[in-house]
Amino acid sequence: MRDQQAETFTLPPESDIPNNALPLVLYRQALPPDLRTPAACQALFARNSWRGNWVDGIFDYWHFHVTGHEVLGCVAGEADVGFGGDSGIRVTFRAGDMVVIPAGVGHKRLSEKRGGFTVVGGYPPGQDGMITRAGEMPVEEAQRLIAKLELPHGDPVSGPEGPLFAAWGMR
Repeated sequence: MRDQQAETFTLPPESDIPNNALPLVLYRQALPPDLRTPAACQALFARNSWRGNWVDGIFDYWHFHVTGHEVLGCVAGEADVGFGGDSGIRVTFRAGDMVVIPAGVGHKRLSEKRGGFTVVGGYPPGQDGMITRAGEMPVEEAQRLIAKLELPHGDPVSGPEGPLFAAWGMR
């Protein structure tokens, strides 16, 4: 793995998206070319105990998860992705980039910039990516469910080490 530099973003709640006090962690070019296939990225995440892996894109509507923290690794293409809701941030997500999205943080694909945009997703053990659309659940109820989730036991790229531990205070 490359020496990992991570950017963190703390996104406050919006009226219809709970977001999370834990920061979103964006890893630029964390996946070297040999890990930019769905199978290789899925194997990496699984080795580091991020399971329930799937391959697809990112929905083009605001949604979040109350039953799991999520990792997304971009294995092909490029897209602009929003995080945190309409008042949140906009990121160009490229092949090789990876993001850990705390439960509750809204996200959606804003536009595809280069064809074939493909991500691999996964969740810590016992968690999943049940989809909740913005406005579908009261923010307070979502926050109660999210507060019950355990923190992951490893970084999805580095396992027992890595930027996620420092960003989420897991040492």
